[in-house]
Amino acid sequence: MADVHHETVYFAGRVQGVGFRYTTLQVAKEFEVAGYVCNLTDGRVQMEVEGRASEVAAFIAAVEERMHGHVRKTERSAQARPPQHRGFEIK
Repeated sequence: MADVHHETVYFAGRVQGVGFRYTTLQVAKEFEVAGYVCNLTDGRVQMEVEGRASEVAAFIAAVEERMHGHVRKTERSAQARPPQHRGFEIK
């Protein structure tokens, strides 16, 4: 199977307890992406997302736009790898 674009994204700021994961799940329905979003014990939110590079980039931008007042910092790392996710979920 062909590799897909994969990104691990960490969102910092006031991102827990504000509906961040639910909003991310809703935004994911608008894009052809797969992966998950979860809270971390250090107060950040982690997102694993894969798909076509353009879809992944547009999805991350849409999440940042929707949660604009809450995100203070975003860290992203990308790689190409075989698909590992089906659908998008909250963990």
